[in-house]
Amino acid sequence: MELKIEMVKLEAPEECNLILGQSHFIKTVEDLYEAIVNTVPHANFGLAFGEASGDCLVRTAGNDDDLEKLAGAKMLELACGHSFLIFLKNAFPLNLTQRLKSVPEVVNLFCATANPVQVLIVDTDQGRGVIGVVDGLKPIRIENEEEIAWRKKFLRDIGYKV
Repeated sequence: MELKIEMVKLEAPEECNLILGQSHFIKTVEDLYEAIVNTVPHANFGLAFGEASGDCLVRTAGNDDDLEKLAGAKMLELACGHSFLIFLKNAFPLNLTQRLKSVPEVVNLFCATANPVQVLIVDTDQGRGVIGVVDGLKPIRIENEEEIAWRKKFLRDIGYKV
């Protein structure tokens, strides 16, 4: 049995975020769609789910044609069964991650970010799967007092802390 490790790059369009996860059933597409619109109704998004059995199709949905097409194309490039990818605009993953985790089919979230992502994929004789992600860049040092003050102010300025 041969085992190959590959890397696929994901980059969210400007002013967008992406969420990459793992799920296990064809109704994932509709359930994720409902979870997003019921949690953040003004969000624009496209999502794709890679089937791991049956027809092994990439299933897509969304309310933004460009983001839906992008999600489908990137999921086809990833070619990992039982994985899903969401491109999200006018909302932050922070507002959705707990809701997405509560969708019965969702078993894992690999990342939720606006950073460039490198998805590490294992390719075997049976299929392909996500083994991990590199989300953004590596940290270079510990924040100083000025940077701590900036972080605290920033979180309050955008309304996430009081």
